Amino acid sequence: MTTAPHRAAPVGREELLARIERALHARGRALLTGPAGVGKTELALAEAARAEARGETVVWLAPLPSDRDIPGAAAAALVASAAATVTSPVPGPMAPAPGVLASGVFDELPGPQRTAVAMLCREAPIDAGGWDPIALRLGIARILRALTGSGPVLLVVDGVQHVDADSADLLRFALHLAPPALRVVAVETPEPYGEVHEPYREQHRPEDPHATHLWVPSEADVLLVPPLAADEIAELLIHHRLPSRMAGRIHRASGGNPRLALAVGRSLADARTPLHHAEALTLSGRARDLARQLLGAAPAAVRETLLLAALALRPSATLVRRAGRPNAEADLAAAERAGLVSLAEDGSVTFTAGLLPSTLVHDACWAERSAGHAALAEVVDDPVEAVRHRALATDSPDEELAAEVAAAADLARRRGNSALAAELALLAAESTPGRHGGQRIARLVDAAEEAARAARADLAMRAATDLLARDASPSDRVRARLAVLDTAGQGLTGLDEMYVHAMEDSEGNTALRAAVQLRLAVKYVLADGDPERSRAAAVESAALAASMGDPRTAAQALTVQARMERALGSPDAEAVLAQARALELAERPLGIRNAAQILTIRHALFDGRLVEARDELGALLPLVQRRGSVEDAIELLSTLAEIESRIGPCGAALAHAGQSLALTLEAGLSPGPAWYALALAETAGGSFARAASYARRSVQASEEEGDRVFLSRSRYALGRVQLINGDVAAALETLRRVQADERAQSTVDPSMLRWHEELAEALLAQDAADEALALLAEVRPVAERLGRSTVLLGCDRAYALWLAAEGRTDEAADLLTRTADSFGRARLPLERGRALIALARVERRRRRRSAAQSALHAAAAVFERAGAAPWLALAGEPPAVGAGDGPGSGSGAEEALPALSSLTEGELRLARLVCQGASNQEAAAKLYLSVKTVEARLTRIYQKLDVRSRAQLATALRP
Repeated sequence: MTTAPHRAAPVGREELLARIERALHARGRALLTGPAGVGKTELALAEAARAEARGETVVWLAPLPSDRDIPGAAAAALVASAAATVTSPVPGPMAPAPGVLASGVFDELPGPQRTAVAMLCREAPIDAGGWDPIALRLGIARILRALTGSGPVLLVVDGVQHVDADSADLLRFALHLAPPALRVVAVETPEPYGEVHEPYREQHRPEDPHATHLWVPSEADVLLVPPLAADEIAELLIHHRLPSRMAGRIHRASGGNPRLALAVGRSLADARTPLHHAEALTLSGRARDLARQLLGAAPAAVRETLLLAALALRPSATLVRRAGRPNAEADLAAAERAGLVSLAEDGSVTFTAGLLPSTLVHDACWAERSAGHAALAEVVDDPVEAVRHRALATDSPDEELAAEVAAAADLARRRGNSALAAELALLAAESTPGRHGGQRIARLVDAAEEAARAARADLAMRAATDLLARDASPSDRVRARLAVLDTAGQGLTGLDEMYVHAMEDSEGNTALRAAVQLRLAVKYVLADGDPERSRAAAVESAALAASMGDPRTAAQALTVQARMERALGSPDAEAVLAQARALELAERPLGIRNAAQILTIRHALFDGRLVEARDELGALLPLVQRRGSVEDAIELLSTLAEIESRIGPCGAALAHAGQSLALTLEAGLSPGPAWYALALAETAGGSFARAASYARRSVQASEEEGDRVFLSRSRYALGRVQLINGDVAAALETLRRVQADERAQSTVDPSMLRWHEELAEALLAQDAADEALALLAEVRPVAERLGRSTVLLGCDRAYALWLAAEGRTDEAADLLTRTADSFGRARLPLERGRALIALARVERRRRRRSAAQSALHAAAAVFERAGAAPWLALAGEPPAVGAGDGPGSGSGAEEALPALSSLTEGELRLARLVCQGASNQEAAAKLYLSVKTVEARLTRIYQKLDVRSRAQLATALRP
């Protein structure tokens, strides 16, 4: 027996754990099934930990593969575990001790049963006729019943497919007679190719192929453990301190199988290859070994069929059969039963994990791959695919073939398949003979730039590496390096050498120097957090581009400059942005991420002109989705989600943020920005708990990438939801870090990240009223100078809370009423609803219950129209006590205690801690206060409640 360590729910398995709990509560039996590595044992461990936390006894039985051939092996192990459970008061890993029958659990066994159990455990010689099967059945059943004598027991059988036939018969009988206090979780990994053990399978599981033979199928719930989604794989990687940037590609490589995903992630980490170089997932070690184990169970004929499917772009049973595998349907059906592929109704084939086809291709010899591509080239019905297969079937460079591949790349680009276009462009370059050196270099440059448009860093790096090893001109080297930089996304740290070489090679080429300076301007703000230096690089880039008559680069540089001018609080920001808009071409530029058009929309977002911003985005998004790059679509979807998170519909915000994340993971970009958008969307229309989870992930991913801009944003999102949830101490710590980050980056404009009002509210909730007032006094003049009206409204809401904390509740109520009305006129419904919730709390302090209810009803109506589900739930709660409490704090228990309305939230928390027995020192540590502050605050509490001791305080706090 082993008892599982206490552990949290495995990543992405909270709902499945809840289903296990419900199944055990209803029927006492649950079977977890699924492929190897999907996380069944982790789920069983988590359920065992929960059982232990409830005081239950956990018995862990894990048969080995060799046990299947030893009669009674699993049953004997269970008897030994039962003995260890009874004799050892301290649970833990136990080796079966000699003389298990000496345990008290066997004292009351009748003689025949005791003898049979002794024979099973080899503590008595086995008679010529063997043990008495009936006595042994009854003995095992009595032992299991005895286990529950001291309370509920959870039996975990991890690996029931390894239980021998005799043990299965014994356990099936014993479990059928077991009391309800004995609950069972069974873990089964189906055999990949059932024909090996078919007689065994037929004997023990004739009714249901997914039901364990430990019980009749109708006696238990069968729970299939599914693979993880890409977002969950990203969280899993972060949990194991592995880079999350590659989560999308790792998800495809692993098929969502946690064991495979971790093996792939560790393979990349062990390779010590920079992430922007590692997009191709060149794998070795454990990852390949796991894939080979899965594939190795398939017969050779099936693997040959799978190789052809792996080489095809759009594999199907028909295509593979025509390419020379007459038994393709049967082979693929066998592979599907083994969990290697899935087959659609139309016969199309999808590998369950991308690592499987890549391993098949990796392990095949050149002759096998060449023959496969040649066969596929003859039967595919698409000319682009046919050219690709012909090129891959030969290793002899050929100019005529290279030209055909280049033309196919152009056709794929026009079709909108940018990833295939990038692959073909590189294949065209690699198919070019060496004697056509100039042509090969030109094609390598085209391939690198095509890869950049497709966000394929692996292909861009391959093209650039090939080019830089040749006698290329400085301009070609710069273009190749810029393509690599453009695929780095948020992860610009560690690329300094690339920038240095680009600057050296652009010497004397004004146009290329302008392009390099533009990339540097982006790096300085993202990776270095230096908007001053970024602005200077953008100014130089714009001037150089203008001198060369390059309006597109000039417009992009002016756009970056305008962004920095705004961050630095310069009044010139809008004028610079207008220059950029004027320079932009009449047609939509190739990309919009650095375009003035999208920055204009973001400025409208910052200024609170959200309906205008949403309308402009709505018109632009279909064009970008049809013709733009992946990063363009991600940018627009994230911005749209951010807007909808403030004005609604909040359900649309969740949908757009989810699309942004899916595209991000698919492209292999940093998920930090997309997780930030999801945190905002969840805060508005989903779940505060999920919002906090996404914000934490965004913080970790942004730290991993060295992205200072989104590090501040994600901390802001986290601090905000912590404050809403009433976790004031954590919110204060997080928001102080945002304050430090923004000041370190010299950010002046308060509209770009509205952390000031959140920090002020957190300070008020901690009774730091003077500091909150000083913060508001600092930000208000800047907002007035820059004309940031919505920031001023946020300051008004926080200032009203300060007035209430000072006892000036009439002034606070008047200001909150005006602020809520102003938010309504500005078409900011969620802000209006939040001000109304604050007003309800102040009205409650004024003993105006009817006015408080009216404010809450008004807030609820606002949130309902906007689809702001978590806020609607808050508006339905009784208003909590205190001026500075966050929207989610307070239980409402104090509603019946008018005297408590004089306490601030900080004083109320201290009073509760003291009544729970905390000393002044302990309370100071928990509330992050000094002991003197706690003493002074307790004195005020005693005065307000007219009490003189801790006992009287406890009485006053009692509902």
